[in-house]
Amino acid sequence: MAPSQQAKSSKSARSLLAGLAVGACLLAGLPNAEAQNPAKQPPPAAPQGTQQAAPRVAQAAPQAVPGFWDPRRRPERPDLSRLTVIRFLTETDYPPFNFTGADGNPAGFNVDLARSLCEEIKVTCTVQMRRFETLVDALSSNRGDAIIASMAVSPQLRARVDFTDPYYRVPARFASRKDAVMPEIRPEYLEGKKVGVIAGSAHEAYLKAMFTDAELHPYPNDDGLRSALRKGEVDFIFGDAISLAFWINGTDSGDCCAFSGGPFVESRFFGEGIGIAVRKGNDVLRQALNWALFRVWEKGRYTDLWLRYFSVSPF
Repeated sequence: MAPSQQAKSSKSARSLLAGLAVGACLLAGLPNAEAQNPAKQPPPAAPQGTQQAAPRVAQAAPQAVPGFWDPRRRPERPDLSRLTVIRFLTETDYPPFNFTGADGNPAGFNVDLARSLCEEIKVTCTVQMRRFETLVDALSSNRGDAIIASMAVSPQLRARVDFTDPYYRVPARFASRKDAVMPEIRPEYLEGKKVGVIAGSAHEAYLKAMFTDAELHPYPNDDGLRSALRKGEVDFIFGDAISLAFWINGTDSGDCCAFSGGPFVESRFFGEGIGIAVRKGNDVLRQALNWALFRVWEKGRYTDLWLRYFSVSPF
């Protein structure tokens, strides 16, 4: 149940997102304290540890809710007359995004968002759960119309499917023990500091490129990484902010730790974001979903969903 959001060309590689808005656009929209690029920025978050440009971060106590749509780029309402039903495909077990509810039906953030989109478009909506690795083939063989399964946009997948605008991103963040929280983090602040990271990850590559004076400590998995921070063996850890948010707020952390600094969203390392996949060339559905995503966000329904599923903000 640990939603490590590796770039989902395979279920085991979700949180890299380098392969789940272009980073520069997102950085331009988020306040400096919320989105950091150490190469450019001045100094100025259940189940276990589970965008186009983002012009703003709406404040909703007790956490910030990210906005992934630019109100200045309002999409035109497309011709929806050709749509009568949307058959969504999602995966079986990736809480809180996708899981089987107590009533045996699909549930989760992605499922609720899909239903909201269908309500906005005013079409019948079905949601079928399948193993993640079968979703693209099922879409290609017309066993569904769209995939909403926390699927990271990547060049490899773009060759097989088309994507909507991103509806969320998986930023990277630093976490520290609560007695050593830093409100802002720049490379020079971590000179000589011990920073834990998953070996071979995009997060490690980012630290090697941007935080050259930090003392990196690679770990083979999340359990070892988080244990090292709990025990004080490292000063910081750096990783998938969604996974870290659930860990920080869960019992496994022992209430030891908190986020330090803001999110890092450099697309070259952390990917383009998470989109809804449709069959190649299905522009009617893709445009309808883009319009509906904007409308759901504009009406505040996206914020309601976000706050329902994420008690600690990863942003």
